[in-house]
Amino acid sequence: MMQQAKGQTVAYIRVSTLDQNPVRQFEAVGEVDRVFEDRISGGSRDGRTALQEMLGYIRADDLVRVASMDRLARSLIDLKAIVGEIVAKGAAVQFVKERLTFEPGAEDKFAVFQLHVLGAVAELERSLIKERQADGIKAAKARGVYKGRGRALKPAQLTEARQLIADDLPKAEVARRLGVDRSTLYRALSRAEREPL
Repeated sequence: MMQQAKGQTVAYIRVSTLDQNPVRQFEAVGEVDRVFEDRISGGSRDGRTALQEMLGYIRADDLVRVASMDRLARSLIDLKAIVGEIVAKGAAVQFVKERLTFEPGAEDKFAVFQLHVLGAVAELERSLIKERQADGIKAAKARGVYKGRGRALKPAQLTEARQLIADDLPKAEVARRLGVDRSTLYRALSRAEREPL
């Protein structure tokens, strides 16, 4: 475990949807000085405002702690680029699950090799999931049971949904009242957070 001479320890947390629970990630990173949390898919860096804030915030001698590599990036190219940006600022990045730490000025060839292998595995896993989804949709279409993505919420419905949620109505019940799937409601709320009405 590296010794922090000075600087802050910050955590980067990411969940893909509003209903996913980040508790395990918080437990993994432990006590930190500041947390940056995104609730968005990690397929690309687009829209990940907390990631951009974290990259702008960190300074030399800081430590960025992440529960696992796939929380920081889902592609090997992005993973290498983000780790490179952190280290170039003089900060270190630590992946708790993989037990890997990358520090400025330290050239650990084995750690770099592990980064490449584990990053490539995460990227392959994501590709396989997408392929299985596409196969499932194709099979459902062939059986005539594919309905496609649920209908989107209109701005007035989104406003109503926010009010009902503020009144402590469970999101599942809000979705039912609006006649949409829960996933449609979660997507609409997530999109609204990134692009306010």
